[in-house]
Amino acid sequence: MHRSRLGALIIDCRTDDLAAAAEFWSAALGGQVHTPNQQGRYMDLRGDQADPHVILQKVDHASRVHLDIETDDIEAEVRRLQGIGATLVEKFPRWTVMEAPSGHRFCVIGVRRDDFEARANRWE
Repeated sequence: MHRSRLGALIIDCRTDDLAAAAEFWSAALGGQVHTPNQQGRYMDLRGDQADPHVILQKVDHASRVHLDIETDDIEAEVRRLQGIGATLVEKFPRWTVMEAPSGHRFCVIGVRRDDFEARANRWE
């Protein structure tokens, strides 16, 4: 048994000015801009606790949006998702990149939010 749920909405930004992108998305979606200590590659929008976590990520590839699925067992969630048609793209120490049958990329990550156990889906 493991659990998972939508963990975050990632806005991949191909830009030299991530702060300007964060200000735009803050104005568009609400929430306050927060800069975690990660070499300026990420900025968070902090809003309502119940909303998905919104993260802006500075990237070299084309700008796009992807989802993160948070789980208490990355390997089990990857196997479950492969069983329903997703393919594994690349594994990293703290997350796995996958692709849906529709071609959309997404990541499987560890638990990030405090209310995970109360709100996550349970898989047998």
